[in-house]
Amino acid sequence: MIYWVIKLVLVGPVLRILFRPWVEGLENVPAHGAAILASNHLSFSDSIFLPLAVPRRITFPAKMEYFTGQGVKGKLTAAFFRGTGQIPIDRSGGSASQAAVKAGLEVLNHGELFGIYPEGTRSPDGRLYKGKTGVARMALEARVPVLPVAMIGTDKAQPSGQKIPNIKRIGVRIGKPLDFSRYYGMETDRLVLRAITDQVMYDLAKLSGQEYVDDYAANRKTGLAARAENIVAASMLQTAAAAAKAESLVEAARAESVARAETIVAASRAQTAAVAAKAESLIEAARTRAGQVCSGGSDQTASAGLSEPLDSVEPADTVVANERPASSTATENALPTLLPQVPSAAAGILGTQIGSIPPQDVEELREATS
Repeated sequence: MIYWVIKLVLVGPVLRILFRPWVEGLENVPAHGAAILASNHLSFSDSIFLPLAVPRRITFPAKMEYFTGQGVKGKLTAAFFRGTGQIPIDRSGGSASQAAVKAGLEVLNHGELFGIYPEGTRSPDGRLYKGKTGVARMALEARVPVLPVAMIGTDKAQPSGQKIPNIKRIGVRIGKPLDFSRYYGMETDRLVLRAITDQVMYDLAKLSGQEYVDDYAANRKTGLAARAENIVAASMLQTAAAAAKAESLVEAARAESVARAETIVAASRAQTAAVAAKAESLIEAARTRAGQVCSGGSDQTASAGLSEPLDSVEPADTVVANERPASSTATENALPTLLPQVPSAAAGILGTQIGSIPPQDVEELREATS
């Protein structure tokens, strides 16, 4: 009941409007009786669009995990899969192919249509892979025809791993029934099973136009997974090597920068010390020269004063007017020549050592001549 509600009321009309599926060979589907629909497998949505295209109910095997989910989401998922005609396959007690064959035989024995994907899994690259012999075993044991079915464009509408499908037109091409009645009773013969399976895959390749690969899709997926792991491992090694090289370059750059900085600091310190020594030498020379000039001027003044008679001494007001003696004036005249050669500190020192005649000396001179 749920199957028909989903197909005709809830989901089916919406999918027909959005994806506009087209069907070829619908007349090859028997109106009554059991039959196997063997389809290529490109997308998760194959199990939705194939039942939508066929008027009769089709049952597909599905993983048990789809029916055992917990919570609201798990229950909704299980209801959807049951509603779309899929039955759980328990793979814990044996291989998946044996479980699928057992489930398929139960459906076929009730005179219904059973859908199966001989490749066993979705195609990893859009090509058609080697089929497993479970479809041949069911056909011989249940003694029913096999209808090859090609799904067209489902991998474009919903690529592997994509949850929300793209809006693209979907096609379903159904081939003529394959009759293997001449092999009835030979379901244990491996060569017969392989021959029947290869015939089914050959017709599927013609219907779908896919390139055929004489290897199982599961092997291809395993190889791709191993290759992906190798690529990831190689990439991680390259990344680690690149990181180590980068760290080495950074460390070398740091060491070079530190050495260069130390060299610059040492050169700067040496230059500063040289400049300081030169400045100190200039200051000391300026002090010595200033002392010599001051001593020479004082001696000349003293000798000149003693040799002249007292009555020849100028009046006090003249002395006051000419307050600075010749020695002091000579010293001051020498300062402009000395000051540019020494820093401001030397100029200060000279200024304190060389001055005018103190006022008390002028007063004593005035009293002596009065």
